[in-house]
Amino acid sequence: MKTTKDNNPDNTVETFEDTELLRFSTAGSVDDGKSTLIGRLLYDSKSIFEDQYDAVKSASERRGEEDINLALLTDGLKSEREQGITIDVAYRYFSTPKRKFIIADSPGHIQYTRNMVTGASTANVSLILIDARRGVLEQTRRHAIIASLLQIPHLVVCVNKMDLVDYDQARYAEIKEEFERFASKLDVNDVSFIPISALKGDNIVNRSQNMDWFEGPTLLYYLENVHIASDHNFIDSRFPVQHVLRPYNDDFHDYRGYAGRIAGGIFKKGDEVMLLPTGFTTKIAKIDTFDGEVEKAFPPQSVSILIEDDLDLSRGDMIVRPNNQPEVSQDIEVMLCWFDQDKPIQLRGKYTVLHTTNEVRCLIKEVRYKLDINTLHRDQEDRTLKMNDIGRVVLRTTKPLYFDSYRQNRITGSLILIDETTNNTVAAGMII
Repeated sequence: MKTTKDNNPDNTVETFEDTELLRFSTAGSVDDGKSTLIGRLLYDSKSIFEDQYDAVKSASERRGEEDINLALLTDGLKSEREQGITIDVAYRYFSTPKRKFIIADSPGHIQYTRNMVTGASTANVSLILIDARRGVLEQTRRHAIIASLLQIPHLVVCVNKMDLVDYDQARYAEIKEEFERFASKLDVNDVSFIPISALKGDNIVNRSQNMDWFEGPTLLYYLENVHIASDHNFIDSRFPVQHVLRPYNDDFHDYRGYAGRIAGGIFKKGDEVMLLPTGFTTKIAKIDTFDGEVEKAFPPQSVSILIEDDLDLSRGDMIVRPNNQPEVSQDIEVMLCWFDQDKPIQLRGKYTVLHTTNEVRCLIKEVRYKLDINTLHRDQEDRTLKMNDIGRVVLRTTKPLYFDSYRQNRITGSLILIDETTNNTVAAGMII
């Protein structure tokens, strides 16, 4: 997309690369229509190619279906198509003139909780689907609780299959009230409700003629206009060093830049900063990007920071503000979602922790409780975490980590555990 001077009063040129990116995930019970919703969104927004449409049309005919099954646009695995369910997280990409989108279509089955956690971990918005005939189910509550644990900033409850309840406003209001009562117990700040029919296309891209009683936005309008700029933490300055840039050529003979992705706050040229773990302070001499030097940088930009003094920094270290520092500790409390299907969590077991750009070893010091993510009950009797279980765990790391709570910063507040023998990712954690 190009914006020309004729329709841009500021005489600036906005390229497609500058368009804001929104990530959203889907969640809901089995057969609530998550994949159909995404297929409808892609189809109605003209974001699929003709050959993709023809392939889905042929597949639908082979299955003996009367209508084109738009869910097949996302259920790409053969086993998923055969069973008519989503198994793994399916990522899809599309764009409109206003925004670029990355969709994570997560499974609805209870045994795929870990997949939902993976798909939703970076989302700005979570779409929770509810079948208008069945209302709020156990899986609905489960997924809302996970969205709350993951601190997803925006929640959209899509009451789907309204065509099967004759677009009944009273039924929509009943479901909305029931979910609102449940959500009042959760840590969710922004909840919106939209009555839809993914199969018929009501309120997806185009406003429904069958539900003229609904005065809210269509789903695409909401996704294009929801405010996500403040979803990043612009207060607590955090810059985990990923790589030290030393070109060693004549053009950049003395260049020493610290490259990485800004995890929080705003860094400006001339700012006083502190280097962790040494605690030395210095000033920012220069900030470089792929497109050249800039005066300031903020999340989620990837930059190279140069400092005035010749001080030592390496991968895993962090640049912060002297008066705004992260927590530093070797004892870290996390809410862990266990991924490994072969082995449960091992008390005193040793694992590798990946946190921002840091890699350290740790042991499981304590399992405080297992969380029942249907009721939020804390089970302190059974503390064994198996695949898809979530629990509060204390880790002891071999060296201090620099972190914030997950509530404060989703980047510096998250980590993953790696099994040292298999090299498998066995858990994802949210620091408390």
